[in-house]
Amino acid sequence: MKAVIPLLLLLMMIVGPIAAMIIQMAISRSREYGADAGGAKIAGNPLYLANALKKLHLASQRIPMDANPATSHMFIVNPLSGGGILKLFSTHPSIEKRITRLESMRSGA
Repeated sequence: MKAVIPLLLLLMMIVGPIAAMIIQMAISRSREYGADAGGAKIAGNPLYLANALKKLHLASQRIPMDANPATSHMFIVNPLSGGGILKLFSTHPSIEKRITRLESMRSGA
């Protein structure tokens, strides 16, 4: 039993900060949705912001960005690609999800 306690403490020291980081990133993504809702309210129509995001997304696909991962959080459109588990560590939701939410605001869903 005495050998189990240090192993549990070590496991908590490893898993704890990772869990905290995932929670922090989730909060950041929810704030991004809130910012989109505020921007849509200011614009008067959520489709205006959705269309702007679509244009930015298309432009970012045509013109590749050579971005440093340390500065990727400053971009409106994420210059880095990553899927699966890497999405848990993303500070911004995907453009597609943001556009879908904005379009659903217009339809009242």
